[in-house]
Amino acid sequence: YDDTLAYAMRRETELFFDSIVREDRSVLDLLTADYSFVNERLAIHYDIPNVTGNAFRRVQVPDHRRGILGKGSVLTLTSNADRTSPVQRGKWVMEVLLGTSPPPPPPNVPALEDTKAAINGKLLSVRARMEEHRANPACTSCHRVIDPLGLALENFDVTGAWRIKDNEVPVDSTGDLYDGTKMEGPAGLRSALLKRADDGLREQPRDAIG
Repeated sequence: YDDTLAYAMRRETELFFDSIVREDRSVLDLLTADYSFVNERLAIHYDIPNVTGNAFRRVQVPDHRRGILGKGSVLTLTSNADRTSPVQRGKWVMEVLLGTSPPPPPPNVPALEDTKAAINGKLLSVRARMEEHRANPACTSCHRVIDPLGLALENFDVTGAWRIKDNEVPVDSTGDLYDGTKMEGPAGLRSALLKRADDGLREQPRDAIG
């Protein structure tokens, strides 16, 4: 990760939003669009072939990169310096995409960093550390709402690169939303968000929908 990659991630997001506006696309394309804008540096990071040079170009992206959930700028912004943060990512989804603020943490709750990073010499994945943290009854009420949203994005590492293991442990990106909806990975989270958006439109008066 360096300044060149950080710039490329930021520029990708700017060009993506600009395309939504200029082409008068559906707001739901923010979640579903199968294209983005990359230069060679970002294409290498995303493992997208056949892109050379510093110029940004429009390319089709794999399913896990669709929409804003696959953008490195967002995934890096919602990570810590040395590890992913399902809590920060889940909080971002709640506040930015769902317009709902998560409940505040109760006082004197220990930080995740205070949870054991290894058991019997074996490093724990971020998910396993979170499960240890959530075992504290004071932490459960908040985390059962926030965690599934962030854990669905755990296949993205701290810089938004795709991975299948965390500390040599296979990534588990499954989870249940607070309403019981089953999710797995970015595609599952996207489907859950789209369902919520569709339900919201159905609840509006017809003249409000237009």
